[in-house]
Amino acid sequence: MKSLLIALLAGLPLFSLFAQHDSTSRLSISGYVEAYYSYDFNQPVRNERPSFIYSHNRHNEFNINLGFVKAAYTSQQLRANLALMAGTYSNANLAAEPATLRNIYEANVGIKLSKNRQLWLDMGVFSSHIGFESAVSKDCWALTRSLMADNTPYYETGAKIGYTSPNEKWLVSGLILNGWQQMRRPDGNTRLAIGTQVTFKPTANVTLNSSTFLGSRPDDANRNRFFHNFYGIVQLTPQWGIIADIDYGMEQRQTGSSQYDPWSSWAVVLKYQAHPKWVIAGRIENYTDKTGVVIATGTPNGFVTNGFSCNLDFVPLPNVAWRIEARNLQSKDAIFEKHGTITRQNFTLTTSLALSF
Repeated sequence: MKSLLIALLAGLPLFSLFAQHDSTSRLSISGYVEAYYSYDFNQPVRNERPSFIYSHNRHNEFNINLGFVKAAYTSQQLRANLALMAGTYSNANLAAEPATLRNIYEANVGIKLSKNRQLWLDMGVFSSHIGFESAVSKDCWALTRSLMADNTPYYETGAKIGYTSPNEKWLVSGLILNGWQQMRRPDGNTRLAIGTQVTFKPTANVTLNSSTFLGSRPDDANRNRFFHNFYGIVQLTPQWGIIADIDYGMEQRQTGSSQYDPWSSWAVVLKYQAHPKWVIAGRIENYTDKTGVVIATGTPNGFVTNGFSCNLDFVPLPNVAWRIEARNLQSKDAIFEKHGTITRQNFTLTTSLALSF
């Protein structure tokens, strides 16, 4: 991580050189850090939360979930982003990537393809086009990530063409990707993936989004995988807001087979602005993967889990958030570790303090 930070700082003069040749250009430096403490009442022996949880995943210890420093260059025709990260999120979520790539949060370059239209081509590593949650907890309504967010891509590598309508009500994107959350494809995986995203904002208070993925699973099996995500975000009143999300995926049972195994998930988040500095949010969710396509358990019913969480947020400043959350997961089968045995339930308390700059 130290060498990557040195590389980022060393590259700033080059960004500045580009900026000098374009009067519309701008270079900005930003960052984010989130410290947290999580207590899992099942008290896992190795202090590790279940393997399908990638954010806030350490038990009974203070740690950094995510911290990054970002350099962003923008001009009338060009844009570029480079962000390097550290934390337990990156350790868990990028464990399958080569060691030299695990600290990359974002690294992409974009060029505007039309002077009179908002049509851009971007290439590199960028945030996923799937879902309403991101790795930046402060920007999400719930402190921890939903099961659907933790088990769909947080990041993607490839190229995308995106168009924003003049009234900014429509965003349409097409993507060619290395795969399902992959910077480097495994040896033997011979296929690229494609994706689409359509976002419609009919009013300032309503956002509707549809995203798709068509490719293969993230290994060398070359088995087809199709996935669709749809969500809506509605600000009902100045105090009340709601998010509803539903996902559905299918994966080829074997290479060349005509049989497909499905999985699905849904979540609803309700937020209440009780005071300019105090926010309350609750989430209910379900994840159903009976054949272990994404989350393999080896149990008779597979992974069929319901969840509920409630968080209280204190926001003393626009760039600071202190949050507390209680979360309970209930599975159809005993899949959670408890004192060296297994149980159907998992209850945790988590608190975090996040700062963006």
